[in-house]
Amino acid sequence: MNLFRNVVFIAAIAGLVAGVALACMQAYATVPLILKAEVYEQAEGGHKHEHAAAPADAASGNAMSSAAPAASNTMSTATPAPTEAPAEDEGWAPADGFERFAFNVVSNVVTGIGFALILVAVSEFAGGIGNWRQGVFWGLAGFAVFTLAPGLGLPPELPAMPAADLTQRQIWWVATVVATASGLGLIAFRKSLPLAILGVALIVAPHIVGAPQPDSFETPIPEGLHHQFVVAVTVTNLVFWLVLGAVVGVVRGRFTGSATGLRDSFA
Repeated sequence: MNLFRNVVFIAAIAGLVAGVALACMQAYATVPLILKAEVYEQAEGGHKHEHAAAPADAASGNAMSSAAPAASNTMSTATPAPTEAPAEDEGWAPADGFERFAFNVVSNVVTGIGFALILVAVSEFAGGIGNWRQGVFWGLAGFAVFTLAPGLGLPPELPAMPAADLTQRQIWWVATVVATASGLGLIAFRKSLPLAILGVALIVAPHIVGAPQPDSFETPIPEGLHHQFVVAVTVTNLVFWLVLGAVVGVVRGRFTGSATGLRDSFA
């Protein structure tokens, strides 16, 4: 019971810090790009774009996130403005400004806690994260598993961009995350050439199969705007994971002291 309590405590603090940091970065990096994309979406007659729900986005789900290809990458809550003649009622959405930002903060904090729980639980099997430097490396691993690898096949999408079937994207996203995590684990923790080769094969396999693609790639969104969005989402999620890992290392190191594991800490 102590182990579970300690894991949750560390994850809650790390998720809170990383989630708030991500929301602040999104307010300046990704949300303005989403608002620009909504202008093109409305000009095309309010084309509806199906987004996935965030993991628990990352995250992301993102992320930790539960895994959703679009939301886990963007972890944003930009709300489309109403058109003059909407085809149907899309339901309640937070208003622009503080309300939208507040809901984005809550969403990212929940996502951050979810990813932190995964990070702490998995790292304990490898001896735990002893300090912020180790936390940074674990954060890089989380970024590679939950953002970088899935993003190679399913890059973050803006409103009005075409997308493949949601279920197919979710299946590919989950399979890619599992395969990448397993591959990295074999490479990092199994000192065996055959297992390392198997790890590389697992990491590459989802990309050989390929992610689900839409029937058409026609979109009113300028290529440059989408490129900026992909870069912004990738960079903000990188910082999110680095902060998450570092805070886990600091908090765990602060409260475990000389204990070798969380089970013996918080006495």
